[in-house]
Amino acid sequence: MVDNEVNITVHLSRWRDGDCEALSSLVPVVSQELKRIARRHLRRENRFISLHTTELINEAYIRLIDTSAVDWQNRSHFFAVAAKVMRNLLTDRARRRNAKGVPAFAGISIAALQLAVPAKTLDLVLLDEALKSLELVDPRKSEIVELKFFGGMTAAEIAVVLGVSEVTVKREWLKSKAFLYNELKFNG
Repeated sequence: MVDNEVNITVHLSRWRDGDCEALSSLVPVVSQELKRIARRHLRRENRFISLHTTELINEAYIRLIDTSAVDWQNRSHFFAVAAKVMRNLLTDRARRRNAKGVPAFAGISIAALQLAVPAKTLDLVLLDEALKSLELVDPRKSEIVELKFFGGMTAAEIAVVLGVSEVTVKREWLKSKAFLYNELKFNG
C-alpha cells in the first residue's frame, strides 16, 4: 500500500507539473479504486439508471483531466476529488432527468447515511441541496460527508486529507448527520 501510495503521489505531481505521460501512467494505478467508488455511487442509483460503471469512470476522467492544475497532495486527495466529480455527474444527470419530467429517482437510502429515520429512500438532488446548505454553514463538515459517504474514506483518511485529527472528523461527522437529518426531514 505504501509503495502504491507513493507511486500515485509521484504520478500526480508529474501530471500537475505538465507531464502528459504521467496521466497515462496514473490511470492503470488508480483504475481499481475508481471502479470501487463508481460502483458505490451507482449502487445508490435506481434500477432505471442508464449509466454503467465504465461510463461513469470515463466521464469522471474527462472532468479530472480539466483539474490537472490542482495541487494534488496525495492519493487520498485525488480519490476525494474523483468521488466529488462522480457525485456531481450523477447529480447533474438527476437534475436533467427531473427537468424532463421524469419522476425523481429515489436511489439513495437514508440508512446509508446511518441517520436515525424511518426506512425510506432519498432523491440525490435533495441530498445535493442539503449538502450545499451544510457547505454554506460549515464547508469542512460538508467535505467530511462527501469524503465519507461518497468517497468511502475512513475517518483516518479524511483526517489526513483535511489536516485535522481523526477525533475531529468523527465529531464533525456526527454533527453533519444531525444537520442533514433536519434538512432532509423538512425537505424530503
